[in-house]
Amino acid sequence: MSPRTAVDTEGAWFEPEHIAQLRRHLPISYLDLVPVRTDVDGSVVEVGLLLRASGSGQIVRAIVSGRIMIHETIREAISRHIDKDLGPMAMPRIPVSPVPFTVAEYFPTPGISPFHDARQHAISMAYVVPIDGETAPQEDALELTWFGIDELLAESSPLDEMSGGHDLIVRRALAHVGAA
Repeated sequence: MSPRTAVDTEGAWFEPEHIAQLRRHLPISYLDLVPVRTDVDGSVVEVGLLLRASGSGQIVRAIVSGRIMIHETIREAISRHIDKDLGPMAMPRIPVSPVPFTVAEYFPTPGISPFHDARQHAISMAYVVPIDGETAPQEDALELTWFGIDELLAESSPLDEMSGGHDLIVRRALAHVGAA
């Protein structure tokens, strides 16, 4: 049986060749999720960044991200991606309102926007997601590290290890929550 990567309207999975063809012809709906830890007052004190291998084989820091599937609400997609990357005990506080703090438009051609994804044109809604539970890297993530705000805003920062514009997503998230 061949690997499957996306569902169609009848709940069947698209073949990898079919999703690749769709990616060449249509923008794909995505989520970019910035997991955070907060103090008792609700102020962001840490941001969780994954360490994973990129498509080009480099080891990079990354945020939680992925497609929204057909017949899946944004809230369901947020929950699924947090569970997939941070583990089933992460206990995310899914935003009450599915209004993103920013929208990123990824292009396969570098230079059109600050966001780049060689595979596709994607429109990604970005959310800050507070995490209350225990986390551990899942799937293809090598590690998950929680960084303090000062570490992220330092001259030499883990944000320098990010690619495709994810560093800008984190910077926008920090500004959105008043931490930058």
